[in-house]
Parts: sequence; structure tokens; C-alpha cells
Amino acid sequence: MLRAFALALGQLTDPAVLRVLGKSLLVTLVIFVVAGSGLWWLAERGLALAGLSEARLGETGLVEAGMVRALLSLVAVVVAGWLLWRVVALAVLQFFADEVVHAVEARHYPAQAARARQLGWREELGLGLRGGARALGWNLAALPVALVLAVTGIGPALVFLLVNAVLLGRELQDMVWLRHRPDSTTAPPLTGLTRLLLGGSVTALLAVPLVNLLAPLLGAAAATHLVHRRKADHAA
Repeated sequence: MLRAFALALGQLTDPAVLRVLGKSLLVTLVIFVVAGSGLWWLAERGLALAGLSEARLGETGLVEAGMVRALLSLVAVVVAGWLLWRVVALAVLQFFADEVVHAVEARHYPAQAARARQLGWREELGLGLRGGARALGWNLAALPVALVLAVTGIGPALVFLLVNAVLLGRELQDMVWLRHRPDSTTAPPLTGLTRLLLGGSVTALLAVPLVNLLAPLLGAAAATHLVHRRKADHAA
């Protein structure tokens, strides 16, 4: 695992990888701007309908309800962004995953790259949408559990770490495996523990500011190394 991430980190300066990074970040940020604006509008409207349109707060009446609405709406947008960043970032990267995997394979596994199946844009888009939907659904399902464990302080973080570790491990493996799978009945090469460690590592990186911008890319590159090295071990 450490070797895979070290190799992934060493290829971040590859022009092909940098192009994917730029495109995925641009699309992710555009989605967040659009979604954030929509969420802000919905939060403002919801709070206004709830009675924060006319009331004034504070002993001197100097704090306007509009300011309270704006603050609460900002908090809602920030929390939603923190929860959904990994979902959106991974879904976007999955659309460009073929380029990431190809760049890693071209440098380290040229023979396997020559035999890889090229995924069409419709298939890539479908994989990205399904992966994003799964991540969103499981994160929403885990939210009540996280709220119950909020009194423990660390409980919510552990819940989301586990859920996303399982999800990301599978998605990152499939980014590579679907290009090389002989048929639909062939089992993937990575064990459940390896997928969990891979997904957990990327999930932890997604929680670190600035590093989270690179986390999906590093995960895709590391998954490429893990899949090919495990295939080579099985062949031997």
C-alpha cells in the first residue's frame, strides 16, 4: 500500500496526470459553485418561510433577521460541502479515470496498457453517476447514526470514515479493473482488506485541507499499481 501511494505521488508531475487534475478540479469547483448557490437560495427561502423574515433578534433589536438567515445558510452550505466533497470529487474523477489509469499504465505497465479495454464516454459517465449515487446514498443513510454518536465527539468521523472507506475502495478498484477484466464472472484481484485500506487512506486524505484536492487522483493512481501488482502475484 505504501509503495503504491509512493509511486502515485511520484507521478503527480506527469503532464498527463496534471491535465486530468486540472480538468477534474475545474469541473468539481463548477459543480460546487452551482450546487452551493442553489443550496444557499433554498436555505434562505426555507428560513424566511420559517419566520426569520420579519423578526429582529437581540436586546437592542440591531441584529436583523436577514443577517441570521445569511449566517445559517452559510453554515448549511459549508456543512453540505464538507459532506459531499468526496462524493462529487470522486464522481468527476471517475469520468476522467481512464486518463489517469492510462498515464500510470503507460509509464509502469505498458504491456497491460496495450491489452486494456477502452471504455466509452457513456460507460464512464454511467460509472461516475452510479458511483456518486452510491456514495451519496450510503452517506445519507449513515447520517442518522453519525448524529446519534455525535455526543461521543469522534463517533461521526469514524462512521463516515468507515462508510467511505468501503465505498472508495470499491470504486477505485473498479476504475482499473473494468479495463482489464477478462469477463463479468472473474473476481477482482484485491481482497476486501486491501480495498478497505485503500479506501480508508483516500478518505483520510479527503479530510485534510488542500490535500483533499489531490486525494482522488492519488487514489486512482495507487489503485492502478495495486491491481496490476496483485494480478502479477496471482499469475506467478
